[in-house]
Amino acid sequence: MPSPALQKYLTHLYSTQGASTNIWLDAEGRARGRYFNSTLTSAFQPIRSSVSRGIIGYEGYARSYAVNDQGLNVWKLLDHAANDNESIELDRLCRILHAINFYRQPESHGMDLYLTVHTRLLAAVEGNHGMAFRRILDILELPHRHIVLQLPPITPSQRWVLNHVADNYRRNGFRIGINAGDAHQALDLLERVRPNVVKLNANGAIALEAHCSLLEQADRAGSRVVFKHIENEDRLQALLKSHTAAEYFLQGYLLDLPAAGLVAKQAKTLERAETQTQAV
Repeated sequence: MPSPALQKYLTHLYSTQGASTNIWLDAEGRARGRYFNSTLTSAFQPIRSSVSRGIIGYEGYARSYAVNDQGLNVWKLLDHAANDNESIELDRLCRILHAINFYRQPESHGMDLYLTVHTRLLAAVEGNHGMAFRRILDILELPHRHIVLQLPPITPSQRWVLNHVADNYRRNGFRIGINAGDAHQALDLLERVRPNVVKLNANGAIALEAHCSLLEQADRAGSRVVFKHIENEDRLQALLKSHTAAEYFLQGYLLDLPAAGLVAKQAKTLERAETQTQAV
C-alpha cells in the first residue's frame, strides 16, 4: 500500500480528474501530466541481476499517454522545443509523475527507482540541486534513499559541473548514477564522482581487462555496474561469457519492455538468460 500521505494525495488527484490541473489520475489509477498540449505518463523498465535475474530496480521513462500502454517517447521532441526554464519544468513534472506512478504500486516496495537528470539541468538550475524534489518526496512520505538520480554523459569541460551537481544531490539524500562512454571513462568517474551506480552501453566493445577492473573496483566501492541497451541475444551472451566472476546488472528491450505496471518482485525468471548462464 502507498504511504498514508501518498494515498491522500492520490485521492485528491482522482477527485480533480478532468479539472484544469497539471497532474491527475486516469480511470486506471495512473498519474498523468500536462505539458503544453501533450499528456504524459510513466513507463518503467526493470533492471535485473546477472546472477539471480531478479529485479532490483526500475528506470522511469516519460511517455505520451496511450490506452494500450504503448505511448511514444516524446521527451526529445518536447525538450528540443523548450527553452531552459520550460525544460526544467518538464524534467520536474516527469520526476513527480514517475515517483507517484512508481510508489502507488505495491511492487515498488524495496525497489530502486532510477531517474535521469537531463543535460540542460546541469547548468540551468541554480542553487541546491534536488532540494525541491526532496521536499515533495518528504511531503508524500516517499523513500528518497531508494531513488538513483542518473547524471548524463559529460564533456571534459563539464567535469566541475558534474561534481557540483552530484554533491548537491548526495547532500539531499539521493543516490547517484553516472553514464560512461566506455569502461575507461567509467573507471575515472568511479574514482572522481564516487557514484552508487555506473552505467555502460552494452552495445559498445567489450574491453575485457578494463571491464574486469571496473567490476572489481566498483565492488570494492560498493557501486553497481549496469549494462544497458541489451537488445539482442548475441550481446547478452557476450556479456555473460565475458564476465562470470562478479555480479553486475542488466537492462534492455531484450529482457523487458518498458510498461506502466511493475512486475511482481518474484517475477518469472528469464529462461533464455538462465540457459545461457548454465552453458557458460
